[in-house]
This record gives sequence, C-alpha cells and structure tokens, in this order.
Amino acid sequence: MNKKTLSERDICTKFITPAIEKAGWDRNTQLLEEVSFTDGKIYVRGKLTARGTRKRADYILYYKPNIPIAIVEAKDKKHSVRAGMQQALGYAQILDIPCVFSSNGDGFVFHDRTATDGNIETEFDNDNFPTPEELWQKYKKYKGIKTPETEKVVAQDYYFDGSGRSPRYYQQIAVNRTVEAIAKGQDRILLVMATGTGKTYTAFQIIHRLWKSGAKKRILFLADRNALIDQTRRGDFKHFKDKMTVVKHRMIDKSYEVYLALYQGLSGADEEANAYKQFSPEFFDLIVIDECHRGSAKEDSAWREILRYFNKATHIGLTATPKETKEVSNIEYFGDPIYTYSLKQGIDDGFLAPYRVVRVNLNVDAEGWRPEQGKTDKEGNEVEDRIYNRKDFDRNLVIEERTQTVARKLTEFLKGYDCFAKTIVFCTDIDHAERIGSALSNMNADLVAKNHKYIMQITGDNDEGKRELDNFINPEESYPVIATTSELMTTGVDAQTCKVIVLDAEIKSMTKFKQIVGRGTRINEEFGKMYFTILDFRNVTDLFADKDFDGDPIRVKPVSEDTDLSGIVDEEENIDTSIIDEESGEEIEIEPKIRYPEPQTPTDKVHEPREKVYVNGVDVSVLISREMYFDNHGKPITTSLKDHTKELIKGQYASLDDFLTRWNCTDKKEVIIKELEDQGVLVEALRDAVNREVDLFDLICHVAFEQPPLTRKERANNVKKRDYFTKYGDQARKVLETLLDKYADEGVTNIESMDILKVKPLTDYGSPLEIIKQFGSKAKYLEAVKELEQELYKTGA
Repeated sequence: MNKKTLSERDICTKFITPAIEKAGWDRNTQLLEEVSFTDGKIYVRGKLTARGTRKRADYILYYKPNIPIAIVEAKDKKHSVRAGMQQALGYAQILDIPCVFSSNGDGFVFHDRTATDGNIETEFDNDNFPTPEELWQKYKKYKGIKTPETEKVVAQDYYFDGSGRSPRYYQQIAVNRTVEAIAKGQDRILLVMATGTGKTYTAFQIIHRLWKSGAKKRILFLADRNALIDQTRRGDFKHFKDKMTVVKHRMIDKSYEVYLALYQGLSGADEEANAYKQFSPEFFDLIVIDECHRGSAKEDSAWREILRYFNKATHIGLTATPKETKEVSNIEYFGDPIYTYSLKQGIDDGFLAPYRVVRVNLNVDAEGWRPEQGKTDKEGNEVEDRIYNRKDFDRNLVIEERTQTVARKLTEFLKGYDCFAKTIVFCTDIDHAERIGSALSNMNADLVAKNHKYIMQITGDNDEGKRELDNFINPEESYPVIATTSELMTTGVDAQTCKVIVLDAEIKSMTKFKQIVGRGTRINEEFGKMYFTILDFRNVTDLFADKDFDGDPIRVKPVSEDTDLSGIVDEEENIDTSIIDEESGEEIEIEPKIRYPEPQTPTDKVHEPREKVYVNGVDVSVLISREMYFDNHGKPITTSLKDHTKELIKGQYASLDDFLTRWNCTDKKEVIIKELEDQGVLVEALRDAVNREVDLFDLICHVAFEQPPLTRKERANNVKKRDYFTKYGDQARKVLETLLDKYADEGVTNIESMDILKVKPLTDYGSPLEIIKQFGSKAKYLEAVKELEQELYKTGA
C-alpha cells in the first residue's frame, strides 16, 4: 500500500485510530473523531447571513465524558509527522488540554504541556501510544490534583438527561476548573461568562457534580429577581426533582438539599425579617450567587450580610459583567475570575449573535440647544437661558420634536428591515418610555390598530406591560413587537429573538452597557435570529472602543482601607432609577432623582433637583445616519473604511502582482473572499462604500492598489468586443454568452457554481447534463468557465 496516495481520513481510519484503540482507549466513551467545538462565526451581508468555518479537532481523547485530556491532529503522508503540531497546540490552548499529539500515520509526536525537565516533545511509533491511565496522570499533574479525595471529586460524572445535550467547550472548561478548584480547597470563585452563553446550565453541572460526589451536601442558589429564580427552577435545575425547593414567604424547611432563593426572600429591613438566620451558619456547604455584579457586589449591602453569615460555605459568583469601580469590586470578594468567556469569543465562535451598529446623530444632540430669548415651556414658564445638551434631554428637559424624530427614524428603520422584528427601546426613565411609546404608536397606527400590543411600555410601574414581558421574550408569540423601557429589561431578560436594540439614554456604566448589549446576543436559528442591530441616538456605542468593553476584568477599587472615597462619584450609581421590592424581588422603577452630597461647610450649597421642563417648536433634524464598522478584534474602525481595507489587503498581498497571481491561480473565487473576510475585510460594506457595480477583483485593485475600477458590465462588454466565443459551437457559445450576462448581473462566484445551470435562462438550453455535453465533458465545461474568467480579468491591471 502506497501511503502517499491515501487521504487524511484514510490515514486516520487505517493507522491512527487503531494505534489509539490498541493503547486501551474505549472508542465509545473516550475517543471522539472530527470534533467541531465551535459553530462558526456568523457573517452578515446585508440581510443575509453565512456561517464561517468551525474549529475542528481530528481527535479529542477523554478520561471520562467531558473531561478531555488529549488532542490529536492528523495529516496525510504528504506531510511530516510533526506537521499538525502547531494547529493542535492552538486548539489545546483554547480547550485547556495538557497532552498534544501530531501524526501522519507513521507514528506520533507528543507535546507534553506538563513537562518541566526539558523533554517537552518526544516521538514514538504506532505501537507505543500512551494509555488512558498514563495521560490521566499527566492531567492530574497539569491541574495540581494530588490526593485521592481531590481526584474522586474531579472525576465525578456530569449529569446526562438522555437528550444528547452536552456542554459546549467553554462551559466544560468553566465546570471543570471550578470543580477542580473547589476540590483543592478554594472557597471563593468568580466565573465571568457573556450573556447568552449558558451560565445557569454551567452552574447546574458544577452543583450536580459537587453534590453527587459528596463534596457539597447542601446548596443555596441566590438571585435577586423572581424571573431568574423561575427560569432556573423550570430549566436545568428541574433535574434535582424533590431534593430542591424554592424559599417563599420566608418559610424555611430544612429537609431539602438544594435551595433556590431571592436575597429579598431571606433578608429584610428588620431583624425579624432575616429568614436566613433560621439556618445555622454551617447549614450550607455551597452558595452560588447569580448576577453577582448587582446587589452582592456592594460591601455594605444587606445582601452581602447573607454571604458573611454563611462565610464557611464555598461561594461561587456568576456574572457577565463583574462590577469593578472605585467603590464596588467583585474581584475583591471572589478573587480573579477562574475563567472568562467574553462576548467577542462568543461571537467569533458563532455561539453569540454579531451586531450591526447604526449611529443617528441629531442636530440638537451634536450642537446643543439654547432657547431663544423669551422662550417658554408648555406651561408658559420661561425656559432658563443656557445651552442644553444630550445629558439634559429627557432627564430634565424634554423637546417634543426630538422624541418625534427618534420615533420616526426607528419606524423608518423597521419598515425597511422588518416591522415585526422584536425591538427594545432603552429610555432615560419611565416618562421618556411613555412618550416614545406614544410617538411610535402614532407613527405605526396601522399596525397598532391590528393589535394594540404591537407597542408596549414594559417598566416597573406598569403592571400590564410587566405581564406582557413573558410574551415579548417568547419566540412563539408575535406580540408585543416593540418594548419601551428604562431599567427593567437591562438584565435577566432572555430575549432570544430580539433583533433591534435602540439606545436613547445616556449610559456611562460599562456594566450596564454590556448588560443591554446582552439582550440581543442570543441566536435562534429556527426564528431567523442570527444577528441584531443597535440603533444608537446617543453615541453610547463609543463604549465599544473602550479597552474595558471586552477585556479581562481588572480590580480598580483602592486596596487601602484609609483611602478617602468621599470625592469619588460614579455617575451611574448616583442616579436612583429603580428599587427592588423586599418581598417579591421584582424591580420597581421610580422617577430619577439626583442625590447630592451633604454640605461639608456652612458655605456649601445644595441645589434642589430640577423638575422636568417640556418644550416644543424646536427644529430637530438628523445630521447624519451611518453604519459603524468593526475590525477583527471587535473594535470600531476609526479610519475610513477604504484606508482600513487597504491596510488589511496589503497585509495579505504585498503587491498588485501578488494579488493577480493569487486571483488567477484560484479555481473558486469564493476562497479568496473567505480569506479576506477572515482577515477582517468587510467585503459587502466596502462595495456599498465604493458605490459602483464592481466585482471584488476591481474593488481590491481600486482600494488597495489604486487601479481604476471597471463595472461588471464594462468587463463583460470588453469580452464580447474581443469576439472570444468563435472557437465554440453555437450552443456552447450561447451558454457562455449567457454566463457572461449572469456575471454582469450577479458576479463571478455565481457563474463558478454548477447550480447556475439549473436557473433561467440557462435551463432553456437543456438540463445541466445536456449543457455540459455541448462542451464534451464536465472537465471541459469547467475549463471553458475558467477561460471565460481569464478573459474577464485580462485587462484588470
């Protein structure tokens, strides 16, 4: 057998798999082949979406299901035995795997990430692949597992419900690292996972493994909203069955093992309401704090008192947005995150929806507004003479025309996109949410007439709106379509099919911004939710450029107890827009009231909060409305799109000749498009920016190498003028001429597909088989298409 003629798959089947099985690996439980561990990034092209390539490992070896300990990358015999090592090491880094192998069927190279003696890489033949037990010892060394007691907990099985569901790779890492840390005695743990990445499922697997192994016998899951408790109880935690209870009305039953509770259901304003003290301080072994960036982050909060009371238990904090300000710190309490899975990682992996950003700048926002002399408000009172800006609008000054303009632009956007796209409008306060809802109703009177729930105000004070929240987040329910809100929907709302997020409030808090963006990040392919659009009226999306948006959380709270914090004011923390009902745990919004510090000296003045002023008769117009673009690192592109693209293309092709060589040598031009998109080139956006009916070839030549572009029709006409088709028979010539017309209309990638032969007018020439026969064979037909492409681009330079 000549190994050089075998494909990579043949090499795996005939040589690599048998060598691994011979070493004692169970094919059914320990050996997985061709493991795709990401879903492939979603690329948005206009209203269309396409999935990128999934990351795929040739083999992952497991000591037990979901405890991966080795990765093997395979190559065919045309490659050396080491050829797959770099790729395998990259995957091992992502997947947190210590043992890495490369093979071409002749043997293996082993890269040992636990090695400290210099023998990092060794080579051996197919008869000497390590056994599961040998690699388990390596894994234990890598993870610092030193005692049989620790090993028992770490090796505890995951929960499987028979549905075939298994953790995604990042959930697996989060679960394994947490269980390992707790087994080794760590008692404060922080997990940071972006909204929509399955924190509750991850928490369930952690709790189940610790509970089943006997490491933790009584567990408390704490949240601060009823919706979060209900979602948890009905969701993954249902598998605890009769071992689980929800604490209600401060009634305590100590016969259960897993407790779900609201902070507010365990504590209150007076000592008698502190139901948690009915438990002994040693009652719970493990406490999981959901959304720990909220109340439990504050050192002096009543909620933190519960954690102090059960301080002998292990505490796990879960959040998408750890709170790190000069006053509040999750890291101070829990320590550095044991694992972080960011929004950018989720989008790159294809588990989270990417976003488009459309910025709408209004003249009064950009330039400010100063009332003319004698200008009165709607009550007839003279408006204070000063310059009002974005921070004033809708907080202490309301311009009716501004509200109308925002509602009009949103209505225009939805009519051009999808009138039934689930949309959340984030407003300054309840009053603003009411007004914007009214303006939208007037502008969408036809849709509101069909169903009055088309637009709903969902705020803490609106009972009817709150009752519609479940319908809004339910993909099966069409109504409500547009929800106007201020604080109630910023967190804890699992809106799977939310396609539009509107920002018309000043948001300076990075925590709050991330939570709001998180309302759109879930994917629901069944209902066509693959991406979402952010419509930004307040330049809030400037926060995308902030290094903290997708960076690792860093503690910023001063360490010294003597640090004077009296002069430090957090803008978001300084505004009360909501309170939590002590009994129900539901959030109740109140009108914002600015809290001013107490006077320090008799001469200090404290100004009373201003009442809102309502004015009309103001000229409000849109200065500019444009889409923002983001680079491969998720940061906004601040240079022009053309300059950014030029830099990326020149990084890929040093000269025009390099590009022409690559273009002419590539059978499928889609390959080049994919390469450019992987580098971060926004092909569709660039085509829109150039604003000409040009092919990708001309776009690149024009933008990167300053060549004059030709439209597709101009290129097609040039080929027709050269009378290139004379060497073909009548029917073949008609086919090629039709393909040329198709190129002029749709581009080169369409004529490269055999499917083009199944559409009109090509079907007029017969079936695909009959058309191909006109050229002699399929190979000759494809050769004719390639020649046609060469003719098209002959004068491209």
